[in-house]
Amino acid sequence: MSVTCDFCGRRAEGDQPPLTWTTSVERGRVRRYCDECSRTHLRAMEAKLDSDWW
Repeated sequence: MSVTCDFCGRRAEGDQPPLTWTTSVERGRVRRYCDECSRTHLRAMEAKLDSDWW
């Protein structure tokens, strides 16, 4: 099984995301973002903006 970044579609092996990935809950749904997307959208994440806004 693999984990997929909900923004860019990048895959990571295993049933848990790597420690460098970000996990958030938006509208009751768990979303996971790879380290590259996390760095790119860090300010929007800190502002608690939904990924639709990015």
